[in-house]
Amino acid sequence: MIVIGCDHAAVNLKKAIIEHLKEQNIAYLDMGTDGEACDYPDIAEKVCNKIISGEAEKGILVCGTGVGMSIAANKIKGIRAAVCNDCFSTRYTRKHNNANVLCMGERVIGTGLALELVDIFIETEFEGGRHQRRVDKISALEK
Repeated sequence: MIVIGCDHAAVNLKKAIIEHLKEQNIAYLDMGTDGEACDYPDIAEKVCNKIISGEAEKGILVCGTGVGMSIAANKIKGIRAAVCNDCFSTRYTRKHNNANVLCMGERVIGTGLALELVDIFIETEFEGGRHQRRVDKISALEK
């Protein structure tokens, strides 16, 4: 299950991602917003809580730049959120960092690229091995 959320600056991109997930028969949970003004930390918290609780495996957060969402998401213990604007960073944040939240900005990237990044994020597996030690060190910083 993928959980997704956006603020009012990224409703169109969220809708496009949801349509893309539907076309691929990927289960998703939409945490809003559908257009009403909201504060991105509230949406980030809702999405991340679904991951922490185990209701969703990965999350997608979109706002104007992706930066605000990533800052808010990374305050939540157990979340490793990354702003990605290119294929390489998206692939390696999964392979090496085991990121569980993809953040993107509607005002930064186009829909076509965003959908490609979503596919990469969902399909790429964490490599583990030497990278697990580093992810463990990131988790230790939360204490």
